[in-house]
Amino acid sequence: MEQILALFAIFLAFAFSGKCSDVFSRSDYPEGFVFGAGTSAYQWEGAAAEDGRKPSLWDTLCHSRDQGNGDIACDGYHKYKDDVKLMVDTNLDAFRFSISWSRLIPNGRGPVNQKGLQFYKNLIQELVSHGIEPHVTLYHYDHPQSLEDEYGGWLNHRMIKDFTTYADVCFREFGNHVKLWTTINEANIFSIGGYNDGDTPPGRCSKPSKNCSSGNSSIEPYIVGHNLLLAHASVSRRYKQKYKDKQGGSIGFSLFILGLIPTTSSKDDATATQRAQDFYVGWFLRPLLFGDYPDTMKRTIGSRLPVFSEKESEQVKGSCDFVGVIHYHAASVTNIKSKPSLSGNPDFYSDMETDFGKSLDFQYANTPWAMEVVLEYIKQSYGNPPVYILESAKFTFQWQQIGTPMKQDSQLKQKDIPRVEYLHAYIGGVLKSIRNGSDTRGYFVWSFMDLYELLGGYEVGFGLYTVNFSDPHRKRSPKLSAYWYSDFLKGESAFLDSQGIKELQSKYSYSF
Repeated sequence: MEQILALFAIFLAFAFSGKCSDVFSRSDYPEGFVFGAGTSAYQWEGAAAEDGRKPSLWDTLCHSRDQGNGDIACDGYHKYKDDVKLMVDTNLDAFRFSISWSRLIPNGRGPVNQKGLQFYKNLIQELVSHGIEPHVTLYHYDHPQSLEDEYGGWLNHRMIKDFTTYADVCFREFGNHVKLWTTINEANIFSIGGYNDGDTPPGRCSKPSKNCSSGNSSIEPYIVGHNLLLAHASVSRRYKQKYKDKQGGSIGFSLFILGLIPTTSSKDDATATQRAQDFYVGWFLRPLLFGDYPDTMKRTIGSRLPVFSEKESEQVKGSCDFVGVIHYHAASVTNIKSKPSLSGNPDFYSDMETDFGKSLDFQYANTPWAMEVVLEYIKQSYGNPPVYILESAKFTFQWQQIGTPMKQDSQLKQKDIPRVEYLHAYIGGVLKSIRNGSDTRGYFVWSFMDLYELLGGYEVGFGLYTVNFSDPHRKRSPKLSAYWYSDFLKGESAFLDSQGIKELQSKYSYSF
C-alpha cells in the first residue's frame, strides 16, 4: 500500500499543474528511443475475403452487430505502399502492425497461404527499404474462426500448440527484418472484454444485460488469461531456442494499463487501488516476471483461478523481454465491499471489489501524470523492466457511416488541437519518467490513421491521418497532429501554449 500512497503523491504533484509547458525535443530522449505509430490487421487491412483469407473472431462478431465492420476498413492491403510514403513524410522510426493469423494460415494450422505470406513480406520489405522498423504483433483478438468452432479457441489448451506453430512461421519468414515481437495484444482486455463482458471477440459472457449467446463470466476470463500466458511462454521459448541467436530480436507482451489513483486519501481506497492494480496488471505481469499470480487474486478467486505447475511457472517466469504498455487515460478507484455481479454469480469486477470513477482524461482533459503513474508503478513493483508504450492517444468523434458523405468538421477532423495537446503532454510525461529512472524505450501513437474501431466503428478516430471511408479510394489526409508529430520527430522543440498552437496552425494553414 505504501507504493500506492507514493503514487498518489505523484498524482497530487502533477494533477493540477495544467498543461505540460516544458520545452523538450527528440534529442532529449535516450539514444535508440523509438517513435512510431500503429495499426492492427483487421482495423487497417480490409480485403477480408481476398487472396485466401478466411474469417477470424473479429469478422464473426462485427458482422453480428450493427456497428460496421472491417471488410474494407482502410484498404491497407492494397494501399500499403502509399501508407509507407506517409510514414516517411511523418518521420516515423517504426510502424507497429499485426499479422492476421487467418490471412497467413487461414485454417489456423496446416498450409500457409502463399498470397498472405507474400503480402506481409512485401509490407515489411517496403518498410525496411524506407528506413522504418517493423514492430509486429502476432495476435490482436483475431484467431481463425475455425479454431473457435473446432475446440473453443483460447478456452482450450490445444490453442497453445497451434499458436506456437503459427508464431514459428512468422519468425521463420519475417524474423530477419523484425526485431521486436509482441505476442499478445492487450491480454487483460481480451480476457475481460471477450469472456467477462461480451463486448469484444468472441463476445462470450454470462451477464443477463449483455445478451451473450454463451459464456461463463465466473471462470472463462481466468482460463483464457492462463492459456494466453502459457502460449506466450511457449512462443518465447520457441524463439529463443530456434531464432534469437541468428535474428537477435526480443519478445514482449502487452497490457492495457490505466493510470489508477485512489478516489480519496483513505486507507480503504489506497488498498482498493492496489487490488485493482493486482487484477488488471499483476494478473499477467506477476507470472511473467515472478512466476505466479498475485496473492490477492489467489485469495479472492480461489479454485476458479487456474494453478501453474512448477514447470509452467518456470517457463512463464522470465519469458518476457519487454512490457508493452497500452495507456490512454486515468481512473479513480473506490473501495467496494462485496460488490455483487448483476447475475448473482461472481465475475471479474465483483472479484476485484472496486469501483472506477469517471475516466479523468480519455476524451477531454490532458493529464500526463497518469502516464507517469503507470511507468512509476511498473518501475517500483516489477523491477523496472524495459517498456514500450505501444498505444497512447486521444480520439475525436467523426460520425462517419459507410455510404454517406464524410462530414468535414475542420475542428475535429483536421485542426485537432486536443490531440496535439495530448501528444505533447504525454510524450513529455514519458520523458519525465525516463529522467526519473524508467527504462522506457519507445512511444507509438495510436493510430497512424483513422481505423475501424471495435467499440466505436467509424464514429471515432484516433489517427494522425483522417480517412474518408465513404470514398472508394479511402483518401488519407493529414491532421494537425500529423504535422506536429512530424515536426517533433524532425527535431523541432516541442512547446505548446496558445501562441504555439496558432503558429502551428498558421504554418500549415494551406492544408485546411
